[in-house]
Amino acid sequence: MPLPSADEAAPAARVSPPGSPGEALPLPPAIVRGKSRWQAVRWSELPGFPEDALHEAWNAWLKSCERPGPVFAPLCPEVRQLSIGTADEQRSWMQRRLQPYRVEPLQGADEGLLTAYYEPVLEASRVRTPTQAVPLYRPPANLAARKPWYSRQDMETLPEARAALRGREIAWVADPVEALMLQIQGSGRVRITEADGSQRFVRLAFAGTNDQPYRSVGNWLLQQGAVRDASWPGIKAWVAQNPQRLNEMLWSNPRTVFFREEPLSDLDAAFGPRGAQGVPLTPGRSIAVDKDSIPYGTPVWLVSRGPALDLRRLVIAQDTGSAIVGAVRADYFSGWGPEAGDLAGRLKQTLALWVLWPR
Repeated sequence: MPLPSADEAAPAARVSPPGSPGEALPLPPAIVRGKSRWQAVRWSELPGFPEDALHEAWNAWLKSCERPGPVFAPLCPEVRQLSIGTADEQRSWMQRRLQPYRVEPLQGADEGLLTAYYEPVLEASRVRTPTQAVPLYRPPANLAARKPWYSRQDMETLPEARAALRGREIAWVADPVEALMLQIQGSGRVRITEADGSQRFVRLAFAGTNDQPYRSVGNWLLQQGAVRDASWPGIKAWVAQNPQRLNEMLWSNPRTVFFREEPLSDLDAAFGPRGAQGVPLTPGRSIAVDKDSIPYGTPVWLVSRGPALDLRRLVIAQDTGSAIVGAVRADYFSGWGPEAGDLAGRLKQTLALWVLWPR
């Protein structure tokens, strides 16, 4: 579905009141950053800006102010003060202090791509059991000595790789496809049953990879002609019907992620894992970007319309990913649990981005 132009948006969704802060100032020149060009625009060109519930994004902005970059650090005292401000006060401050720039690629079409990611929730055992026999590993001691490290297939078949991983198991899960999902997402919440039968929730956070290339198992299945639906439900259905080909599918992706275990307090549980900026992610308000095109901690106006979501909202660039490459490219953090996972599996639609940069 094509994105709306500013002219197509409803007047109430695109026209700022006369005399809005910053609307009368001359537009600054374009900025080139990485593979992107930032083209200055008026606030009235941002579809839906007057309607967004800005206080939801303010929580994510406050998190970014825990580790701000040099450009936004001077604004953080005002951001903190405005955390108890009204939506009109927050909006007026943004229009006065920030300049919107539409993000465009230096070459190619303007149309971007929005996908989503989430934090899986898994059941695990601290010790291997007959039903929970798929290991989740912390980094092996010799990870840095070999680049790239052993592939996923090597880790299950080569004696030297298996020896390096012995004793590095954090926990064991039942489903190898869910373990793969956890590795692809990069972190997750795990309810671990300890050896004495007690249970506790922890977060398994990203701690490194084997430096092998990432290859999508969904794309592998499509290339094989094995499925038409390469969503996670479609992949799981294929595995259930073809258990003898499970390893063949898993080994098509040589990349493996290693984890570290972190406690999950009630406060930590209210946010997602820490992104590449080093701050916890906020569901629906944090995005992963190409850091060469949009710096961490930058507030971004995001517009995307499609069958999965209709989004016109303020988000904060707080993470990145190996597949998030290009000027108009974002991965939307949808939260945790089944609903977030369902959205992450379905979201793939057009995107427009505006960075909001200090004047």
